[in-house]
Order: sequence, then structure tokens, then C-alpha cells
Amino acid sequence: MVITRCFLFLALVSLLQAQIEVAVESNIMVAMRDGVKLATDVYRPAGSTEKLPVILTRTPYNKNGAKKQGEYFAQHGYVFIAQDTRGRYTSEGVWHWMTDDALDGVDCAKWITSQSWSDGKIGMLGTSYVGGTQHAMALAQAPGLATVIPVDAVSNCGVQSMRNAGAFEMRFWNWIMLNSGKGSNTAQDPATGAVLKEMADNRLNYLANLPLRKDTMPLKLAPEYEDWLINAMRHGANDEFWKQNNILDHAYDYKDIPVFLVGGWYDSWAGNTTSNFRALTPVLKSDVYLIMGPWIHGAQAKSAHGMVDFGDEAAIKDELAWRLGWYDHTLKGKASPFTTKVRYFTMGTGDGHKTDKDLLYHGGEWHDVKEWPPAGTKPVNYYFGSDGALSTQKQKGTSSYTFDPRNPVPTIGGNISSGDGIMVQGAWDQRGGAHVWNWLNPLPLSSRNDVLVFQTEPLTEDVEVTGELEVKLWVSSDCVDTDFTAKLVDVYPASKDWPGGFDMNIADGICRARFRDSLKEEKLMEPGKVYPLTVRLYPTSNVFKKGHRIRVDLSSSNFPRFDVNPNTGEPLQQHRRIKTAINSIHHDAEHPSHIVLPVMKR
Repeated sequence: MVITRCFLFLALVSLLQAQIEVAVESNIMVAMRDGVKLATDVYRPAGSTEKLPVILTRTPYNKNGAKKQGEYFAQHGYVFIAQDTRGRYTSEGVWHWMTDDALDGVDCAKWITSQSWSDGKIGMLGTSYVGGTQHAMALAQAPGLATVIPVDAVSNCGVQSMRNAGAFEMRFWNWIMLNSGKGSNTAQDPATGAVLKEMADNRLNYLANLPLRKDTMPLKLAPEYEDWLINAMRHGANDEFWKQNNILDHAYDYKDIPVFLVGGWYDSWAGNTTSNFRALTPVLKSDVYLIMGPWIHGAQAKSAHGMVDFGDEAAIKDELAWRLGWYDHTLKGKASPFTTKVRYFTMGTGDGHKTDKDLLYHGGEWHDVKEWPPAGTKPVNYYFGSDGALSTQKQKGTSSYTFDPRNPVPTIGGNISSGDGIMVQGAWDQRGGAHVWNWLNPLPLSSRNDVLVFQTEPLTEDVEVTGELEVKLWVSSDCVDTDFTAKLVDVYPASKDWPGGFDMNIADGICRARFRDSLKEEKLMEPGKVYPLTVRLYPTSNVFKKGHRIRVDLSSSNFPRFDVNPNTGEPLQQHRRIKTAINSIHHDAEHPSHIVLPVMKR
């Protein structure tokens, strides 16, 4: 792997530089424009009087956790700064989801560039929310900001990964349940923190009692967290409420600096990572790089995710060394160790044996290209048929099923983060068990009556699918609103190691019918009327091997990955009623429902 090979020399240098002493100034209270002070730690090479470039991380997860990175970059000739974001841990102020991080980031940058040890150049580091604080500063044109490496980063929240085509990703409900009692202002009081922890420990019970209503549960003790969650769960439209970090609609606001985007096929922000690359590349004069691996959220150093092993080459072994190479190039003018703008991992070239850790060996290999999606793919329509067929030939008929919101289809793996305790991440056999709290029996999801299964015959040759994925549906319902979900599955045949086969999830998605025409405006359905609707899945690169089947599961729920639609048409997350729906997928000549697969020819 190029990222590993390029930095063997840097790793050797690191052994020598690890002996450099680091000086740390802790809890410097840096004033923002409104007088709120944010706690900041500064790591510097001890005794150095040289002006140096700065690596900055702004985090809601406790700056004390950045000690390893701080020492590493200080030992390699940088000043490293870790700052608690507003209202978190030792910083003053009131926490809000991302909306303060643009101006706070600008004020932090002004403070950094005014310091005697700063050469005026700032690079940023961080994953998830901490990747989002990078995007926030870039969109705000922060002074001195010279490069960012947003990994699995918060962006485009009204499009996908928070509001997902109108549905709400419940991992953020889980994030609030966990973090309102950890690092918040309220949690500084031990007794109150204990109450919030008890709430978090019992959150599976709270899941059964949605929607959330103000002042009705212990979350009221952390009002800023309760307020944000209630508003976020009720606000489906992609409008001003979700403006912060909306790169897709505001790419021209992004500072013209080198950007290195990092994502994973099973990461919760994967669709936005590739979308941001496509949005920023034609706008910025500076280089935009992209790497996509077979990873779950924040786990680039690992090669196995869920029940599946992708091979040792899938992992980035030294996560700091490759970043150092990027910073040395963009902040110090050294030669770039990167020879290609896009690097992606194609899953599925393994033989499917069971490893010594009882994982499916799916394998894979890296590819270096100039663009995303890569050249050489051809969109191929695979049509749904009433007999469960999935074929490149158009089908006929209609498939109907009953969707009961009281018994939603359970989530088994997928593009998830912050799901601790309520969901598992990554690639899993689509079968229940002790790891799935709401599907404990070892039954395949395909056995459910509310899941429509469409699959090809066993493939006569390998089929590589690489790129963005969409399912085009023609749908109807006897309700005024409902959801439609889709999941792409790689079906392994029965083998000695897997006598029952293995149904491996590749990508999934959802569309809330009231947002079928626009993400900005709600429009209820007329019962019985047929409507076109698109389900956007997360991107991928996977080889469906000879003898496997390509499968698509269609339904109306995927819980708790997404909130459950009560089918009543009431305002989002304010319903008092629940209605069972009869939903239909039309797949005749006039309504050719299908999945569009970007098939790669090598």
C-alpha cells in the first residue's frame, strides 16, 4: 500500500525524534469575540525559539486525549494545539451542535497566528465531529488555515448522514444520550452526571418510547442537548437549520487550501466524503485528495470490521506518519509523498474462507486513479421482478407488503458511528443473534414478510461495482407518508466454512416519501397513487464474485439506524398515532423499478 510504503523512512526518523523533549502549556484560556474562554493546550519542542507551523485539533471529546498526537508532532518540528470546543469539558460557554465552531475557529486561528512561536500557517487534524470543526473553519475562511485532513467528517447534515433523505439517523439520538452526561456543563455536578448516566445506561428502554418530548425525561437536566435533539429530530428539510458545514451548497465559500478527505465504505459519513470531493475538486485551485477504504468510522488502522476481514493491506498501519508527510508537504514545502489524488479499496477479491478469528475473509485490493468516480465504469440497470428476480432485463408486476412501525426491520451493521450499545458497525451476515438486541433469534432478515428480496441467479463471472449507488423506485402506499429502504447485499453461496452461506451487507439507504421530490419541501402522498422515488445508497467498491448473487432488499424500515415512520403524516417526531401501511413497489414496463450499479470493466 502506497501510504504505508511511502512512510517507512518517516517511521525510522520518528524513532530518533521521539527523544526530543516536549514542553506543554495546559488550560490556556483563549478568549473568543463574545468573551467566552476556551481551554487550550499547547505542545512545543522544548527550548525551541523558532517560529513553527501549527497543527490544530478542536474537539468536544476532551483535549486531554490528544496527548499522543501533541507529543508526536512537537517532536517532528510543529506546535500542536488541542482545544476543547465551546461548552465541553474545561471550556466555558454553552454547547451547540457545530454552529459556534466557525466563528470560534476563526478566533482561535487569530490567536494562534499572533503568537511568537507561530509562523502563521495552520494545519488541522481530527475525525468525525473533530473533522467537522475543520470544515467549519475552512468554510469560514479562517486566517492562517493552510490545510485540513477531515477524516469521516461531519458535513451536509441535511442531505445524508444526519437527516438522510428526510429520515433521522438515530446514532445522533445515541450521541446525545451518551454525551449529555459526559463532558457537558451539567455533568460537572457528580449527582446530576449520575442521573444522566443512568438515563444513558437505560437508553434501549427510551428507544421504545419515542418521540422525545420536552421536559419529560432526565435529558431535561442538560437543556442545550435536549433542545438540539428535539429540534434536529423534528427538522427534516435541508434548509438554514442545517446550513453549517453544508459544503454541497456552499463549496465556493471553502477556503482555497489543500484538502485531504478520508472516508470508509462502512463509515457513517461516506456518502458526504465522496460528495465533498466531487464538489470541491472543480472549485478549489489547490489540490483535493481522497482515500476510501473498507473501514468503519475512525478505524483506518484496522483491516477487519464487523464479521469480515479485508486483509492486512486494508489497514493504514501508521496513522500519524502519513499525516506528517502531508503536513511536511503543505506546511513546510517538502516534496509530496503522494503520487495520486484518489486511492480506493475494492473489496471482495478474497476467497471467503473463515479466519482463525471466525471472520469471513472477503479481501480486497487498492487502486490509484485521478478522479472519483473512477473512469471505466458503466451504469447498468438491474430491474426488480415480482418473482424476486434481479435482472438486466425489464420485469413486470407489483410487489406489496405490510409495514408495521411497531415491528421495524432491525439494523444489522452498515454505515454507523456513535451507535455504541444500540447498533453494530460494518459488514455482517444479515442474520440475527445476540449481537442484535431487537432480532435475537438466528433468523435471516430475508425471512421477514416485510422485506422484499430481489436477487440475481448465481453469477457466471465476477462483477465489480465501483461508484455511487442509487435505487430508482415507483411506489405507492395506502398512507399519506411512509419510508422506503434499500440494501445491497453480496450473497455468498454455501461452503465448507459457511454451510449456511453468508449474506454480506454492502450499502444501504432510505427515502422518506414526503421528501421524494425535494429535500427542502415536504409533500404528502395521495393514498394509492404511484410516485417515482430515489433511494440514495452509500458509495462502494466491491467485487461480486462468480457463483455469488447480487441482492437488493427493499422495505420501509431499518431501525435503529433510522427513526421509524409512523405512517400518519403528522409533523416529524411529534406523532401520537401509529398506522400500519400497505406499501407497493411497482416494476412493470411503465414503472421499471431498478438499482443502478456502476459496473467496472478492467
